[in-house]
Amino acid sequence: MDILDLIVIGGGPAGYLAAQRAAESGMKVLLFEKKKLGGVCLNEGCVPTKTLLNSAKIFDHAKNGQAYGVMAHDVTMDTKTVLQRKNKVIQMLVSGVGMTMKKNKIKIVYERAEVIEKTKEGFLVEAGAERYTSKYILAAPGSETLIPPIPGVAEALESGLAITSRELLELEDLPGHLAVIGAGVIGLEMAAYCCTAGVRVTVVEMLDKVAGNMDARLSKILQTELKKKGVSFLMGHKVTEVNSHGLVCEKDGETKFAEADKILLSIGRKPVIEGCGLEHIGVAAEHGRVVTDQHLCTSVEGIYAAGDINGKMMLAHTAYRESEVAVHHMLGIEDEINYQTIPSVIYTFPEFAGIGETEESAREKGLAVKTAELPMAYSGRYVAENADGNGLCRLIMDQETGCLVGAHLLGPYVSEMIWGIAALIDQKVSVEELKKSVFPHPSVSEIIRETIFKL
Repeated sequence: MDILDLIVIGGGPAGYLAAQRAAESGMKVLLFEKKKLGGVCLNEGCVPTKTLLNSAKIFDHAKNGQAYGVMAHDVTMDTKTVLQRKNKVIQMLVSGVGMTMKKNKIKIVYERAEVIEKTKEGFLVEAGAERYTSKYILAAPGSETLIPPIPGVAEALESGLAITSRELLELEDLPGHLAVIGAGVIGLEMAAYCCTAGVRVTVVEMLDKVAGNMDARLSKILQTELKKKGVSFLMGHKVTEVNSHGLVCEKDGETKFAEADKILLSIGRKPVIEGCGLEHIGVAAEHGRVVTDQHLCTSVEGIYAAGDINGKMMLAHTAYRESEVAVHHMLGIEDEINYQTIPSVIYTFPEFAGIGETEESAREKGLAVKTAELPMAYSGRYVAENADGNGLCRLIMDQETGCLVGAHLLGPYVSEMIWGIAALIDQKVSVEELKKSVFPHPSVSEIIRETIFKL
């Protein structure tokens, strides 16, 4: 039996890119995937969600085109056609990943793989009736929806009243009223889609702000914008019970009831760490997450863990970078991951993008920072293309170094701008140097330059 250089467990973003990068570097690679190539991202998460949101955005523009001199009447959104296009996009992209694996001579085995033991030849992995040996293992089995321990949830899931984002992305007939538990990325994006499609949406969140740890000021503005579109919010409310009619919620001893035809569970995701055999060889885990360092090494030499399994930053683009760093470490190439320079995006409309420190996190760390902000309306192109809206750009500078340590933007396509700020923060370019940068005019991105001059 040939000894492989690398066995990858999981064919999601971390897994398939690690396999690709390793094969391109001359390593002999075997990839295991128990369901579909592309993982949650391509099949149930990032890509299908954005496809649906794009349809909703086009529908919203068509309905409200009069401000731009475009008159449309009796505009409707056919969810069946939307889903057909979504499925076509998924098929095309998953096929593309498969072609990339084939091009790089990466064998794919569609079986659940489990590490059995470490031998003098390497790590022994079992899948189906076969066994394989490899010098290195990269575990990237991904994550699954976190099901809250709320009375009535199990029964609601069984009856179909409660669903996860996976099921919502397959609904041809949307409910009349959707209750969303959780105002994080998934909850807000699905609320935006459903509300635009004509669904009454109520979002219930335990915290007093939406969007988790993202910038508090912009989170509040995003919530206001979603309210304008018709989304209702019950902030600071705890769901105490799920029954056949909806949610029982409580705040400060007072009870409210949120009626719903469907309930979306979106309080987050949890790493899948069971089933791939890491416990057999003593890989350390804490709080349901595999422990990794800046090179994605686990507590067992030769075993790496990338993507959601380590719970560091459960985003597809984080998984991509982690997989590259892990492969580089296997090859002896100096590299490490910097989680501070990885952006987060919520693809609502308007979009919300952030990176690095917020004012709150900087204060907690004792950093002396200066914050500058400008409305998106300072950009000529933004005004030309947005008859309404309340976008904002906030930049945070470390006064000791004179470099940016955080950036937070709310507006159209800010997801396409945030990477540039990420690179600037990563390279520690000073604000004074940034002032020399030339932005195209007119462009929405000019708001970054204008805000820099406020620091």
